[in-house]
Amino acid sequence: MDLGLKGRIALVGGASAGLGRATADRLASEGCKLALWSRGGEALEKAAEEIRAHYSVVVATIAGDATDPATAAKVAWQAERALGPIDIAILNAGGPIASEATKTDPDEWRRSFQLLAITPIELATALLPGMRSRGWGRIVSIMSSGIRQPIPELAYSNACRSALAAWLKTIAPEVIADGVTVNGVVPGRLDTARVAALDKARAEKTGSTLADVRAQSERSIPAGRYGQPDELAAYVTWLCSDLARYQTGTFVPIDGGMIRGI
Repeated sequence: MDLGLKGRIALVGGASAGLGRATADRLASEGCKLALWSRGGEALEKAAEEIRAHYSVVVATIAGDATDPATAAKVAWQAERALGPIDIAILNAGGPIASEATKTDPDEWRRSFQLLAITPIELATALLPGMRSRGWGRIVSIMSSGIRQPIPELAYSNACRSALAAWLKTIAPEVIADGVTVNGVVPGRLDTARVAALDKARAEKTGSTLADVRAQSERSIPAGRYGQPDELAAYVTWLCSDLARYQTGTFVPIDGGMIRGI
């Protein structure tokens, strides 16, 4: 199936690993040119090299820390300088530290809100005028099931990602008539380094083995397993396609049936 993405230019956050990397691979397989950004380092450059070699597409890299207030403007400017006008923006970043809701810290609230709300909002805001003027654009945010069903001990993530979701839902009807769609995906427990770290922390706190923690989590998922990053990336790529042009303002779970609420 031709998704109509060949030659489109996509900016992908958190692209050195996990869900961002899986999404970058999927977009590259459809012929997109890519600007990959994360905090940088060998992992980001390795991802770019592997994608170039496997898919024969143009890939640029940008180092930027999403907790830095200057990063959004820098990333938008460098991406468009390297590749041209951005058609697709994948909003994605690593999660903040775990914390019980009654044991949060003001400094960590500021850091987490910059990471998960302010930086992605500023990045999308910088790219939207160009998308609207050209009559085509896609913004897709990789979020967390915590925006639908708060996750214990992830107070910062639950709250800050929910703020981003509210902004995305607000902006979606304002830009759809200009050919720009705004959507999000809500991952459940996917087999990533982030989920592995959370499982490890839970095992240490409860005195359980890592295998027992994972088994308990898998029993709570109707599919009976953790999802694979590419299973989410495939749907993100669909949202970026011409075929999804009438879908906007949605937050679709990719969770094996884990979220039970309607």
